[in-house]
Amino acid sequence: MLNALQVLTTVVVGLMVGVEFSVAFIMNRILDALPEDSGQLGHAHGGRMLGTLMPFWYIGSLVLVAVWALAGWRHHGAGLVVTAAGLLILSVVMSILLLVPINNRNKSWTPENRPADWKKQLQRWNRYHYLRVAVIIAAFTLLVAALA
Repeated sequence: MLNALQVLTTVVVGLMVGVEFSVAFIMNRILDALPEDSGQLGHAHGGRMLGTLMPFWYIGSLVLVAVWALAGWRHHGAGLVVTAAGLLILSVVMSILLLVPINNRNKSWTPENRPADWKKQLQRWNRYHYLRVAVIIAAFTLLVAALA
């Protein structure tokens, strides 16, 4: 049973890392290259879509890692799993304090109502997002190492 939990958790966290990596290094570049107001509208739509899904994915991943840490406490790699859980907690705190406030503003922007500094706000969100991606990649790496 522990093996199934380990595999499920690793896959769920790995998929989350893949989505967030794609947002950071692929989707944002695509949206920024679109003409006129299309990119800003795409960012707003992405903020609404992913802003609805990702809280469940982050919390679900954290719960799975916590269950793995508890169930596998006396097994090889438990310290790595606990450290991964700590990193996922950090990613949730970063999301709530740094990224969500910007995203909540961004998802309602249109070309008619966006603030003058909207590009700076999106750049700030991107910087925080890059840092969050690094944190969740580190957590994922620890989970994979715990399996080895």
